[in-house]
Amino acid sequence: MTAIWGILNVTPDSFSDGGRYLDPEIALAHARLLRAQGAAVIDVGGESTRPGSERVGIAEEQRRVLPVIAALAADGVPVSIDTLNASTAAAAVQAGARIVNDVSGGLADPEMLAAVAASGADFALGHWRGPSSDMYARADYVRVGREVAGELRERMGIAAAAGIAPSRLIIDPGVGFAKTAEQNWELLRDLSDIVALGPRVLVGTSRKRLLATALGDDATEERKDAATAVTSVLAARAGAWAVRVHNVAATRDALSVLGAWDG
Repeated sequence: MTAIWGILNVTPDSFSDGGRYLDPEIALAHARLLRAQGAAVIDVGGESTRPGSERVGIAEEQRRVLPVIAALAADGVPVSIDTLNASTAAAAVQAGARIVNDVSGGLADPEMLAAVAASGADFALGHWRGPSSDMYARADYVRVGREVAGELRERMGIAAAAGIAPSRLIIDPGVGFAKTAEQNWELLRDLSDIVALGPRVLVGTSRKRLLATALGDDATEERKDAATAVTSVLAARAGAWAVRVHNVAATRDALSVLGAWDG
C-alpha cells in the first residue's frame, strides 16, 4: 500500500495548522497520534512554505525542530526533516532524521546536495521555481507534467553528480509550488510523467488551495481532508510511493478501501 507521511508543522504560520504544535510536548503528542493512525513517516517542518511566506532564521528553525526530531527518533519513529537549509538538514540527521525533504530540490541552498550526500539520508527532491514569496510569477508552462518531469530529471542528474545515489532519491512534483490551481490538476492528471522518471514519488495535496476549485472557497478543514483522501487514492492508483497529509486517519481509511477494491 502507498505509504503515508504525517505532517507536523512546528511553526506559527503554516497555512492550515500554524501555531497548533509550537509547544514541543504538544508536537510530540500529535506526532505519536499520527504514527498510531498509520503514518509511516513523520515529516517535521520548522518553516512555513505557504504562498507568500517569509523565511525564518536558521537558528530559530533548528530550535523548533531538533528536540522534536530527537525525541521521535529515540522512540524509533521514522522522521523526515522538511527544510530548505543545508545546516538544518545535517543537524536533523544527526538528531535522528532518516530523510531530508527539500521542496526546492536543493535550489534554495547551494550546500544542500553536498550536505545530504555526506549525511547518508534519503533525499526527497521537490519541483521548485523560486521562493514562496513570489512563486506564482513563475507559473508559466505549456504542458506542465512534461515540463515538471524534465526539470526534475535535470535535478536528479545534479543530485547524482553530488553523490546522492538514485536509490536514495524520492521525487515530489511540487503540487502548489509555482503552479496555478488548474496547472496543479493538470500535473496530477499527468502524474505518470513523474512516475516514469524512476525514483519513488511523493505527492502532497493536503489542504492545498487547488482543492478549493473543486469544493469552493468556503470548504471546511474536514471537507478538505476528505478531498485530500480522494487525491491520495488517485495518486496511489497513478503509482505514487507515498502521500504527505495532515489527516492520516482519513487517508489510511481511503487507501485501505482502495486495497480492498483491488483485492
